[in-house]
Amino acid sequence: MNIGERIIQLRKECNISQSELAKKTAMSRTIIGNYERNANTPSIEVLAKLAKVFNVSLDFLIGEGEIASFNKDVLKRIEGIQNLDTDTKNHLFFIIDTVIQHFNTKKAFLK
Repeated sequence: MNIGERIIQLRKECNISQSELAKKTAMSRTIIGNYERNANTPSIEVLAKLAKVFNVSLDFLIGEGEIASFNKDVLKRIEGIQNLDTDTKNHLFFIIDTVIQHFNTKKAFLK
């Protein structure tokens, strides 16, 4: 997915128009449209504004890096987990693994 497609996807997920996004980022609706059509490439400053409005990381917005698929809420939780002691992390990982296993079993059963 290119940057333009990602901007469209995020804008629709946030249920905001091009005009609303333009206001939130202090840009014109025409510029937003150009970014979405990949007619122009946003600068790093513009990407930072867009990431802030959409509450995602720059990696997520441009679709690069290991954590490109994580939104900021997921990243905040991961950072919090990093600060836990080993026993608490192991307990949390057990819970997460159990929930994931349950979800996958349920998903497989419903097919």
